[in-house]
Amino acid sequence: MFVELRKDDPRPVYRQIADELQRAISVGVLKPGESLPSTRQLAAELRLNPNTVQHAYRTLLHEGMIEMRRGLGAFVSAAPREPRQRPAAVARQIAERALRDAFRHGLLASDLLRALEEIAPRGS
Repeated sequence: MFVELRKDDPRPVYRQIADELQRAISVGVLKPGESLPSTRQLAAELRLNPNTVQHAYRTLLHEGMIEMRRGLGAFVSAAPREPRQRPAAVARQIAERALRDAFRHGLLASDLLRALEEIAPRGS
């Protein structure tokens, strides 16, 4: 699965899971009608208590991103609502990931900024 949890993240673990799944839905990695892993399966994969994953799924259900089908599990909603996350928060999360990856490869923040300036459309 594509859920990345960070110990140094101030958000609760269930919120990190919900945000990662919400992002995957928003960018089209998870398509409408696609099934999500069972709570036990995802909990085992992430080495978490199943109640934590269940809390994340309930949060996404409440936000209209997923639907629960009795006896079948959780599925991406046919028409998921757009997340209520602010663009600045999403941009920060993306930047944090990029910076971590850059550091792993021996790059500096200035290297990333220079690369972004090169590839970003003019006037944006």
